Order: sequence, then C-alpha cells, then structure tokens
Amino acid sequence: MSAPLWRIEAIRAATGGRLVGALDGPIAGLSIDSRTAAPGEIFFAIRGERLDGHDFVADVLTKGAAIAVVAEDKLAALPPHGRYLIVPDVLAALVDLARAARARSAAGIVGVTGSVGKTSTKEALRAALGACGSVHASAASFNNHWGVPLSLARLPEDARFAVFEIGMSAPGEITPLTRLVRPQVAIITTIAAAHAANFPNEEAIADAKAEIFLGLEPDGVAILNRDNRHFERLAAAARKVGATIVSFGESAEADVRLLGVDLDAEHSDIRASVSGREIAYRLGAPGRHLALNSLAIAAAVDALGADLALAMGSLAGAAAPVGRGRRLTLVPPGGGTFLLIDEAYNANPASMRAAFAVLALAPVGAGGRRIAVLGDMLELGAESAALHRALAADLEAAGIDVVHCCGPMMLELFRALPSSMQGAYAETSAVLESAVAADLRAGDALMVKGSNGSRMGPLVTSLATRFAAPPAGRPGD
Repeated sequence: MSAPLWRIEAIRAATGGRLVGALDGPIAGLSIDSRTAAPGEIFFAIRGERLDGHDFVADVLTKGAAIAVVAEDKLAALPPHGRYLIVPDVLAALVDLARAARARSAAGIVGVTGSVGKTSTKEALRAALGACGSVHASAASFNNHWGVPLSLARLPEDARFAVFEIGMSAPGEITPLTRLVRPQVAIITTIAAAHAANFPNEEAIADAKAEIFLGLEPDGVAILNRDNRHFERLAAAARKVGATIVSFGESAEADVRLLGVDLDAEHSDIRASVSGREIAYRLGAPGRHLALNSLAIAAAVDALGADLALAMGSLAGAAAPVGRGRRLTLVPPGGGTFLLIDEAYNANPASMRAAFAVLALAPVGAGGRRIAVLGDMLELGAESAALHRALAADLEAAGIDVVHCCGPMMLELFRALPSSMQGAYAETSAVLESAVAADLRAGDALMVKGSNGSRMGPLVTSLATRFAAPPAGRPGD
C-alpha cells in the first residue's frame, strides 16, 4: 500500500494556515478543479481570470474532499461547517506546499522548456525514467504559474525521478518557476518564433528560455540543442550559473549526436552517440523532430545516472499524446478508413513545419490524399501575416495535396497556396468542420493543427465522434 501524499498537519505547517473543522489525516491527492476533485483529496480554491474556486467549495466537500484551502476574506460566504485550511492567499499557499514538496524530495529532477516540443519531451522522459524507477511528471501541459506549483506539490516523497514542464509567454515568467522546481538537469529543446508578439526578436525569446538555468542546483546540467542558431547564447547563460553543458543534435560537435535515423510512418529507428557510446533504439512516435528531441532525453537519462539502455529501450512503446501527434483510424461514409493525425495542441512556424513532415510520411490508400487542416498561429506579432504566407512553400515541399484553413491569419496562407492545393476556407473551425467532413474519403491522411485559440481541438473531437468506427457486433449479428 502506497504512503499518503501528504498529511493535513504537514500541509498546515507548510502553508502556515489555520485549520477549521478538520482532523489530522492522510491526503490522497491535490486538486484545483472541482470537476475532477476526488474523495480524500485537498482542494485549493484558486481564483482565476474567469472562475473562482471558492464558488465550488461546497460541491467538492459534498463529493468527499478531505479539506478545502480557502482565503480568509472568502470564509464568511462558505458553508459554516466545512473542513477548511484558511490562508491569506490560496495560490501562495499552493506555492508554499510545492516548496515543501521539493525540500523533502531526494528525486533526480529535470526541468524542460523550449519553443517547441516541451510536452512531448516531458512525456517521453516520463516513460524513459519510469523504466528505471518511480517517476513523477507534470500532468498535461501544467507549465505556468499555477500548473508548476500544482505539479510539484503532487510530487511523492519517495519518487526516484521527476520531470517538470516549464513554460512562458513573456520575459520573467520562468524565473520563479525554475527556482521553485530547482532541477538538477534543465533541457531547452529549441528556440523558435513562439509568443513572438511579446518579444522584439528571437534572441529575447532565447534569453527568456535561458531563465530556466537560474533555478539549477549546484553542479547542474544544461542540455542544449547544438543545431539551433542560439546555442552559443544559451550556453553562455548556462555557464554564468556554473552549469555543465551537454549538447545534442546532428552537429559533429554535439555531445549526444544523431548518427542515423530511419523515419517510418509509425515510428523512428535511431542510432546515436552518447558521449562517445553508440546506442540504438526505437521511438514509438514518428517525426524527425521527435527523433532529435529523443537525444535530449538520452542526455538527461545519462546525466541522472539512470540505466541508458533500459530507458531508451522503453521509448518503443511511447505513443504520441492527445493534440501532439495522436493517431486515430476513422471510417468515412461508404466504408474503408482514413487516418486522422491530431496535432491540435498549439502551433508556431517551427511546429507547423515539423507536423507537415510527419504528414508527408503518413501512408495513404488507393486514391487517398494528404490533407492539412490549419488554424491560425497566434501571438506572432507584426510578422504574423508573412509567417503564415511562408508556410505555403513548406506545404508544397512536403507534398501535401489539399489544405483547408480557418482564421484571419490563415487566410493569408490560403491565398498564397496554388489553386490546386486550396481546399475550403472559413473564419472559424466550427464553420470549417462541415467542409472538411464532406471532403473526406477512404484512404486519406488528415492532419489538424493550430494554436489553442483557433479551436482546432474541438474540430478533432467532432470529426473523431462523427467518423468513429461502429462498435463490433455480437457473434451472430
């Protein structure tokens, strides 16, 4: 039987809060979402931009939450006989608990950031390190000012490894998060034009990502993409804090170097050199960009002293997550099947090009086409229109047959495409859906991608529901 994540008294001590109506006891988990809060968990009633967790306290207590962490100024409006830990500020209390979780942990901890590939790298690291011992990792893309503290506060005391995704959309956002996590290993996957509207240039983006080094433990390791043009800038920032630099990539100067890769529609077979040792492994998700990021995983495993062969061997079973390359086989009217590649979680020019390359590898049936369904890339600033138009050349080079677009910026791309590649255009993904659905046929391979604000995720969900394979009939039906 596993040990409880926390005891109430330990949480009280970490946060300095005042207990009302609660006895000391085990806590099974932590939640900030009333919809998923489970019996025995502690619920932090965080005030967000749209919703206030205090409005859901009565509901979660009724569902069996062990206790709710609430703000002093909200107490009068809450049920009078509830189980509460009362604090001045609920988010600050969560940060305090995260700090206590880090202080009690002896885990080998990795922090992951970058313009592209944070979540897929974090998930692959979870699988790789999980083959070597107990591992804890951020859920979904919990990489911001509440997601990182929540993920860290959930760190079990006996975990051997932990992996935390750390994101940002503006300068200064990574610094407090990395100082909370205090990783021994920090990975920057790459630097590209993402959230560019908040930065004057890519150099400023690199500087903001380099903030992750400010939280590195003494003698920490910085893992950097040797092929990225900002490598030297990032390396200089890592040296300032005394980090050991380990580079990865195709460059002959990389410490972890790609020697060869066989790209398949379903996986990649990789040969690499890790500080002079040659290894071979299979990555269970396709794409050259993922193959390159797997080198960073090898570097992190090696830096933590885990079993490299065991860890990298486990990646053969690592499937792409929802929104980041998940594959669905669906059934159009008239029978047969088509492939849906779900790349709907966020987008920037670099991740778009990587997704086009994956689509180019996807198999198609007789008469089938490779189809891209694209929503706006957001937060690209003054260059947004030009960056969208520039994707036309990438789509042509990848051999994509048909492109459907939605959103005002994607109209720029749509107009730049040859007429033979133009599918349908609509202002929103909801309006575009019917045109996409009507165009699908057996043998097609369809890829959907766009920034979260372009609402491509719901389009994927709708297509998956509309074209789901019928349930298997009973024998004799």
